[in-house]
Amino acid sequence: MNAESDRRDFLKAAALAGLGLVACRPSAASPGVATSSTPAASTLFASPPIERVRMAFVGVGHQGSSHVQNFLRIPGVDIVAICDTHAGNLTRSLDAVEKAGRPRPKAYGDRGPRDYERMIGEETLDLVFTATPWEWHAPVMLAAMRAGKHAATEVPMAVTLEECWELVETAEKTKRHCIMMENCNYDRPEMMIMLMARRGLFGELLHAECGYLHDLRRLKLTDFYVGRWRVQHSIRRNGDLYPTHGIGPVAQWMDINRGNQFDYIVSMASKSRGLNLWAAEHIGPNSAEARQTYALGDVVTTLIRTKAGQTIVITHDTDSPRPYSRNILLQGTKGLVRKYPEQKIYIEGTSPQHDRWEDLAAYRAQYDHPLWKGIETRAAGAGHGGMDYIEDYRLIQCLQQGTPMDSDVYDGAACTAVIMMSERSIAERSRSLDFPDFTRGAWRARPRLGIVDADGRQVST
Repeated sequence: MNAESDRRDFLKAAALAGLGLVACRPSAASPGVATSSTPAASTLFASPPIERVRMAFVGVGHQGSSHVQNFLRIPGVDIVAICDTHAGNLTRSLDAVEKAGRPRPKAYGDRGPRDYERMIGEETLDLVFTATPWEWHAPVMLAAMRAGKHAATEVPMAVTLEECWELVETAEKTKRHCIMMENCNYDRPEMMIMLMARRGLFGELLHAECGYLHDLRRLKLTDFYVGRWRVQHSIRRNGDLYPTHGIGPVAQWMDINRGNQFDYIVSMASKSRGLNLWAAEHIGPNSAEARQTYALGDVVTTLIRTKAGQTIVITHDTDSPRPYSRNILLQGTKGLVRKYPEQKIYIEGTSPQHDRWEDLAAYRAQYDHPLWKGIETRAAGAGHGGMDYIEDYRLIQCLQQGTPMDSDVYDGAACTAVIMMSERSIAERSRSLDFPDFTRGAWRARPRLGIVDADGRQVST
């Protein structure tokens, strides 16, 4: 999607609102928010099975078009319509569907950035999938759910806490899935670590580290993103703007919203230098990009403590010269595992040398996740090493089987809220803040995420 003036107005409003957000649920006077005080159900939500999933896309740029390719490979999916205001993106994905031997989807987007509302109103759909710039994620999903469709989005789920609450309460009211598609939850090492943790290999879990450390200076300051929408967030916002790739898997390992909960959070940001320096060198010292003031600190560090007494460190660094990393580490009472720059593990009494790392690959035969073992061939060649296909496959499988999603609206809201809570903590001189409980206490009784195989069957750990 590309309506730059709309984006600028939206981001300005979000930035002004962000500092005044509170962690509790919105009051009954909040516009567009369900007012029921009933806590989330202690059981996991599942909708009736759908044999063939009729779906539509909103936004088919870099990541959205990749998802189109994935869904074309998943049995029982019909791509009915596609909406994008960028004609080139739209035509590319329409052609891809037709080239795969499917009926050409109906095209939307020529009437502006809210043309998705017309699509949702006109088409018979089960699922709406959005991969737009961030500020459109919540509006698209809200429109879909209110029209009786399930909704899924690329990360993050929202740009304000009010939106997170509105998504939660709308999903509850409409009884529709509202899913944040966090692909890193399905990366092979992260799923392997999940199985190891469930089998007690690390003992009691104590601490985790994670993050998003990815040099995006060139992508932010050139036309990689249509309208350069992503750098607008760096100009106006200071916080961990992209935590979910790291915190998503960690939250599953630590049973967040399923017997455990984020308790409180504190964040701190370094000064901002990277974007100005890159622009001065590559665009020109007198360029608008080099003279621009950027709010986002180059390195943002966030610390969370859970109700179970664990600690989590999250790092955000997208404006520094560095190799890619998500800085994964999980520490328990019996040992620890890490990922980046290498995959290493140490288990007391099991690892062959005391106080020495061993390769995680040595444990793969025993602990490879059954979902990966069963779907590896089908996922080959898909984005990000295959994990993108697996997350899309599981979304459709759960809809077709009528089973709960691996990650639901409460999980998406909790992981997304790290963004806004970190912004507020930094703005208040790194004050410690209580974390919002989107389940309103139901986390204590909600069952933990199961281990499933490629057929969706629960596997005993």
